[in-house]
Amino acid sequence: MKHLLEQYLRSLTSTSKHGDAREESYYKNLDDLIRQYAEIQKVRNIDVTILPKNTEAGNPDFRIWDGKNHITGYIEAKDPSVTNLDYIEGTEQLKRYVSTFPNVILTNFYEFRLYRDGRRIGGVMIGRPVIAQKLQMAPPLENIERFQELFDLFFSFSLPKVQTARSLAIELAKRTRFLRDEVISVEMEQNGSKGYKQIIGFYEAFKKYLIGTLTENQFADLYAQTITYGLFAA
Repeated sequence: MKHLLEQYLRSLTSTSKHGDAREESYYKNLDDLIRQYAEIQKVRNIDVTILPKNTEAGNPDFRIWDGKNHITGYIEAKDPSVTNLDYIEGTEQLKRYVSTFPNVILTNFYEFRLYRDGRRIGGVMIGRPVIAQKLQMAPPLENIERFQELFDLFFSFSLPKVQTARSLAIELAKRTRFLRDEVISVEMEQNGSKGYKQIIGFYEAFKKYLIGTLTENQFADLYAQTITYGLFAA
């Protein structure tokens, strides 16, 4: 882990030395870190999408998922020159992200803050960005164990086990509408298709057993999230 993080800090400094780097220039460095970390920790079925498709709530810069249905979480990155993450934490953008997505990391590539269900539950700085910026050299590595603990916690995320229709409704009600169009709009347009019939089947079940007055839009919000977070197999 020490070698991986030292290599990562060197890669950030190398990117910075180009002189024309912007926030997106560092995405590859973080992408490599995430993938190599998952490999070292034997985290299976991890894929990383940089700048994923936009949703109604917007989208953080990275989506960590299995490439199919289950999303582990999101990472919102800011340029390394942004050293005051307290300010970012108070912005409407981040408030929307952490209230929408249940597992989010905010980072300036050196400091990482983890939010679970809208609340910050951990944070760690692995190097001082001011050293990289002022001295054009990789800063000394700090807090290896805390970094590993934070990322292990991020990767271990899963939705609470749902026992009943009512508890399912409560869990899903916590999530803001953001994936309806992305997940099911195509299937709903293809009347008679396998996907359409499956969705309609869920809709009828939800209406009967969950909420008798459930509208199609309300169902679409719930269904999109059950598929996305792996509660049901799509």
